[in-house]
Amino acid sequence: MSQIVVNDLHKDFYVNVSKGSGVTGMVKSLFSREKKTVEAVKGLDFKIEEGEMVGFLGPNGAGKSTTIKMLTGILTPSSGEISVCGLTPCKKRQQNAKNIGVVFGQRTQLWWDLPVKESFLLLKKMYEIEAETYEDNIAYFTDLLEMEDFLDRPVRQLSLGQRMRCDLAAAFLHNPKIIYLDEPTIGLDITSKKRIRECIKETNRKRKTTIILTTHDMADVEQLADRVMVINHGKMIYDGDMTGLQQQYRRSRNVVFTLKDSRVAFTGFMMDNQQIEWQRRAEELILKVPASVSAGEVISMVMAQYPVEDVRIEETPIEDIIEEIYNQ
Repeated sequence: MSQIVVNDLHKDFYVNVSKGSGVTGMVKSLFSREKKTVEAVKGLDFKIEEGEMVGFLGPNGAGKSTTIKMLTGILTPSSGEISVCGLTPCKKRQQNAKNIGVVFGQRTQLWWDLPVKESFLLLKKMYEIEAETYEDNIAYFTDLLEMEDFLDRPVRQLSLGQRMRCDLAAAFLHNPKIIYLDEPTIGLDITSKKRIRECIKETNRKRKTTIILTTHDMADVEQLADRVMVINHGKMIYDGDMTGLQQQYRRSRNVVFTLKDSRVAFTGFMMDNQQIEWQRRAEELILKVPASVSAGEVISMVMAQYPVEDVRIEETPIEDIIEEIYNQ
């Protein structure tokens, strides 16, 4: 059985809407309000297997956070079914909490005025972690995340990068089967981002921990996720690997030719009744080839007419593809 199973998941919220406008309308609205239904999640279906690393993407307001809150048991679905490790999260919150770990980039689960190691000890008691498991995990993550120098410091004295490393260790401390990561590298420098990504990959590889990552940092997604799910307006619009995402949504790619003679004139051409956009950059000739046009045919046509020393294809950056999906 899959570790996470979601069937026809819906979540509606009800908001009060004032009646009328102007002074009269304002007076009426104090005594009479209409309720409007907002559909945050609309019929999601997916399964996640043990040990998968999934990028869960979507623009602000797409339904990502609402879905994660239902998976963690914080919210109850309006309809549909969720199974996480065989449990219904909203009905078995305490048991579900023992199976999962959560990291929120903007919030901490550590105690602000306590030294880091004392926060870890409190989590040990909360999750009823056995002494041997606790000591092994503390040693493992202290080494992996290089935390030894600040374990005795109060959390409030840590830098953002140090605090995020401690939060990541705290989430993994009780050996959860699933980790939900929400913007785990937000605001961090390059070195801190690299260390956290390496920790996530290493723990996933060694312990088969399932990782669900929500982020706007596409570098996190490209380096961590094997699978990408994209939702918008509460509906799933893509579920697959990164290559498939690029193929399905890219509008064009650049084919870059290095010419043997930069003085050669280029006047452009059409293929499949489409004008191929182009530009020159020193000895390079850059053609913007629409997705509907064969890059191989373009390469053959140019090489037959011009002295070409080298050629390469530049795929559309994943950031541009995701932005295009959001805009659509």
